Amino acid sequence: MRLPISEARRRLPELVRRVRADAGATVHITVHNEVVAELRAALPEPAPGAAAKALLALARRLPPTRRRKVRVSTNVKAHLYGPGGVSR
Repeated sequence: MRLPISEARRRLPELVRRVRADAGATVHITVHNEVVAELRAALPEPAPGAAAKALLALARRLPPTRRRKVRVSTNVKAHLYGPGGVSR
């Protein structure tokens, strides 16, 4: 549904009720026949920790790394400045 902003302002309570009742409904608000806003139902919030659980599940499915682990703390200067160190 497309409505000019002046009409949307007058019918806002009705529009909110309509969007709340039908989650798939959207209302496009126009200014000079150009859509500037969209009124639709809010998306449900994910459960707390859902993103972390999804990342952990993804990490379990990834293949293990085959590279040799490098201890950066023992060779900080070589990692930061190269094997020759800083040239001045």
